[in-house]
Amino acid sequence: ATVSVLYWVIPHHTPLPAPTPGLTRWRIPVRVATPPMRVFNVFTNPSYLREPKPTKMPAEIIDGKKIAAELREEIKKQVDQAKDGGQGVPGLAVIIVGERKDSQTYVRLKHKAADECGFKSFQIELPADITQENLIAKIEECNADPAIHGLIVQLPLPKHINEPEVLALVSEAKDVDGLGPQNICSLYTRGKEPLSYPCTPKGIITMLKRSGVEIEGKRAAVIGRSNIVGLPVAHMLMQLDATVTICHSKTVDIAKVCRECDIIVAAAGCREMVTADFVKEGAAIIDVGTNCIDDPTKKQGYRTVGDVNFDACSAVAGKISPVPGGVGPMTIAMLLNNTLDSYKRQQKARSSSA
Repeated sequence: ATVSVLYWVIPHHTPLPAPTPGLTRWRIPVRVATPPMRVFNVFTNPSYLREPKPTKMPAEIIDGKKIAAELREEIKKQVDQAKDGGQGVPGLAVIIVGERKDSQTYVRLKHKAADECGFKSFQIELPADITQENLIAKIEECNADPAIHGLIVQLPLPKHINEPEVLALVSEAKDVDGLGPQNICSLYTRGKEPLSYPCTPKGIITMLKRSGVEIEGKRAAVIGRSNIVGLPVAHMLMQLDATVTICHSKTVDIAKVCRECDIIVAAAGCREMVTADFVKEGAAIIDVGTNCIDDPTKKQGYRTVGDVNFDACSAVAGKISPVPGGVGPMTIAMLLNNTLDSYKRQQKARSSSA
């Protein structure tokens, strides 16, 4: 067989024409010119025959800060309606033991958000050397107080306090952190529903739903297996009919596992461990991590990053949450939402018994 090859010779400064759609070659006469020359074999340069690949748009931002603000506004409206109807307002109590600066900061943020939504805030500060018996007595006092609808014991507690034993004593009805044994047991039992879902996992699910991410029938990877985030959010995704893989430090080829998934929840506490090769094109990513790295350009000398390399993954993902401004604001919004739901349940119970 004889194969004819078309060569096209043009000066180096002459622009190449675009190919005609549907044609396998150009009908262009050979032009003779003086050097310097470029010689192209249009059949052996396949990259020139193919149409250019469309440029991928950057990933859509899942703006947790914006979603949380919308939720707080919705909560405030309901609280104002209850107040106008003479039904009182939700009460949120936080017990803090000791003087850890990070714990005090978290508590201050919770009370600020509660006050802005019209809640009544109770901040109970106890000394670091309090006995476990006295702490338990204070918890029981809050359990019995009808003005308190949500109760949190701020962690961590001093080493001489048995955390699981203390947390188990918070009333199930007032466990708005959703981490007490009764609520967790209900979460992990098929066919049951907890009174309060854990705040951060609930915030993650809300972010996905409000951002239009389809969950049912999709594959999801949860990186991290903590009791506070990883395990609860994995179960909540399964309840919504996702097929879930929990990844951890012993997972073989974790990047390959994640690359097969439509949703990635990164909650490992490892700075920027999720890179572009973890991500399936168009996947949704929720970054739960909070890690500090040195940055002399910042006033405080550091900046906060997540478990996801944001810039690299944004080029591949369809939707992604930032750090900061992603999951953090949602956790507090879900705490307020749980407290409002607890308030409604307790109001309904009082009305029924009256």
